[in-house]
Amino acid sequence: MNVIDRSSDSILVERVWRSEGADATQMLSVANSNWELVVARVRGEVLVVIRGPETRTTLVELPEVEATLGIVFAHGTAMPHLPVGRLVDSAVAVEASARRVAMAGEVWELPRFESAEDFVGKLARAGLLRRDRIVSEVAAGADDHGLTARSVQRRVAAATGLTQGAIRQIERARQAATLLQAGVDALDVVHRVGYYDQPHMARSLTRFIGRTATQLQRQTTDVPLSLLYKTPAWGSS
Repeated sequence: MNVIDRSSDSILVERVWRSEGADATQMLSVANSNWELVVARVRGEVLVVIRGPETRTTLVELPEVEATLGIVFAHGTAMPHLPVGRLVDSAVAVEASARRVAMAGEVWELPRFESAEDFVGKLARAGLLRRDRIVSEVAAGADDHGLTARSVQRRVAAATGLTQGAIRQIERARQAATLLQAGVDALDVVHRVGYYDQPHMARSLTRFIGRTATQLQRQTTDVPLSLLYKTPAWGSS
């Protein structure tokens, strides 16, 4: 599966990715604390799905996908008409045609990889996307927001569907997996991302990534993993 991804200059977007074809028949979808909008062309038809945060790994069957586009939204970005808390470990199909997608009673042109931010901007201006600045700042590592810990927890849960603790655990595992895939020694990864010891990291990787450290370093399994990328600041807290 040929996947290309890029960062974004939009404060609402964490990542944009696309893929063409699928050599494998299955994919292991790893835990992810962000929600995303996915546009797939399958057997000539367009399917649009909003996928919520994932707190566990899931083995996904890959249909005959011609091309896929994904917009991963930043922590703090949410759809008022579709609370992200309802989407945790689930997904919602969105009505779509060959060129357009319908959301909240309005119709929009399908996003493109190169100009996904234009699509996101239109949704934001129409009120379909909102950003909680405090949650975005907490995700970036800020702690001078002037709110109590309980208030921050409530806002994080409302905007992401997850607790801060759950997000930290997921993002730490993703960061560890990325480092291991890059060939970093397992003991170094333990210290870099803040695990107590290697057994602690092993349990986390099994739960959130579905792989051992050795499997990630050797990358020898036939079932590919879903997209991994650099995690936000609170993944290392």
